[in-house]
Amino acid sequence: MSKNSLSSRDVFTSRLGVIAAAAGSAVGLGNIWKFPYITGVYGGAAFLFVYLGFIALIGLPIMLSEFTIGRKSKSNAFGAFKKLAPGSPWKFVGMLGVAAAFMILSFYGVVAGWSIDYIIKSVTDSFASKSPDELDSMFTQFIEQPGLPIVYQLSFMLMTMAIVIIGVKDGIEKYAKILMPILILIILVLDVRAITLDGAKEGLNFLFHPDFSKLTGEGVLSALGHAFFSLSLGMGTLITYGSYIGNQNNLAKTALQVTVADTLIAILAGVAIFPAVFAFGIEPSSGPGLVFITLPNVFQQMPGGFFFSILFFLLLTVAALTSSISILEVVVAYFREELKIKRKLATILATAMIAIVGVFCSLSMGLLKENTLFGLNFFDLLDWISANMLLPLGGLFISLFIGWYWGREKIEEELAKGAGVVSWLLSVFIFLVKFIAPGAIAIVFLHGLGVFNFG
Repeated sequence: MSKNSLSSRDVFTSRLGVIAAAAGSAVGLGNIWKFPYITGVYGGAAFLFVYLGFIALIGLPIMLSEFTIGRKSKSNAFGAFKKLAPGSPWKFVGMLGVAAAFMILSFYGVVAGWSIDYIIKSVTDSFASKSPDELDSMFTQFIEQPGLPIVYQLSFMLMTMAIVIIGVKDGIEKYAKILMPILILIILVLDVRAITLDGAKEGLNFLFHPDFSKLTGEGVLSALGHAFFSLSLGMGTLITYGSYIGNQNNLAKTALQVTVADTLIAILAGVAIFPAVFAFGIEPSSGPGLVFITLPNVFQQMPGGFFFSILFFLLLTVAALTSSISILEVVVAYFREELKIKRKLATILATAMIAIVGVFCSLSMGLLKENTLFGLNFFDLLDWISANMLLPLGGLFISLFIGWYWGREKIEEELAKGAGVVSWLLSVFIFLVKFIAPGAIAIVFLHGLGVFNFG
């Protein structure tokens, strides 16, 4: 146990552990599943260029803000604001994060369960000789089943629970150090295969040579929204993980390293996908079905596709797991510290509650798909509320808290732990969280609610 003031709480024991866990939190289905298809929809490299700008201007400052709040308070997302702003309504910002984590993991576990099924389908060579229409039908029939998707969803939630229940040091940190190298190794193998395909050059050009004529206003907002979502901002994960970081760590350096790792893995996912898509004449803007419908079609045409299909869906599952353990920890930390429940019981209780809600998310794809609210099934409703309301509001209030409520002196004091503070960089950081981040997040929030149409 660390000898610093975190001695009463479990902590990360090494800098590598901090980076692996936090990067694992950021690297998830958003990088491997969502990033490639929205890049395809909005013109490839032009979207990538805008996305990287938003990562630097919005994502990195908000991540550093969350780490700062977490380490200073040494508390869960709700308790952090309660401790740093006692007697004020700021504590409800933390509750937004806990609620977002609960909702997101409910449907996230469902999609992660799909990836487990597709590992099995890959191993059993179920994609062989299937036409694109047959692969589409296979996917639709699977997710509409009332039984099998739930079995995989619950299996994934049990894997997540098994890691979180052990604790921060022996569970989250230990397995992050194992899972992240595996994830990177798999994606590099897939990249090598993709770029050696005949016709791969066109896919690389699509990803790295910008054509801004294809970038719409909607694409710019999608880049901003994905930069925010990809880094796990606004859902309490980085505040919670920040509370386990020792004072000897340089928070600014850690935030930069995590941001770079997350962004590189997203780009590497694009390198794995687009050369293969172009090599076999597939439309790069295939939408969400790119992973579960289009790519199986690519793999069955590719030399060695049986092996690489298994690797890809294993990658998808590992990426989902590294994120899900951080999301579950948000709820578990809240149960432990605010409701005074021991870790084992808190983890079982949180997992069970989230899994039950997840069952209804899964059923809303088939048995309950006619039961809608505002035209959305239960899965899509939770996705919409979290993505369009809870995450933007959480990020907005975090930036306002750091930039306007907390003030320069306290920020400098916390960031100086484990590092020297460069005055002009601190000024840039404060300017971004005071003015740029709140404005940008407010635009995404209003657009998501349909108040304005910026597209």
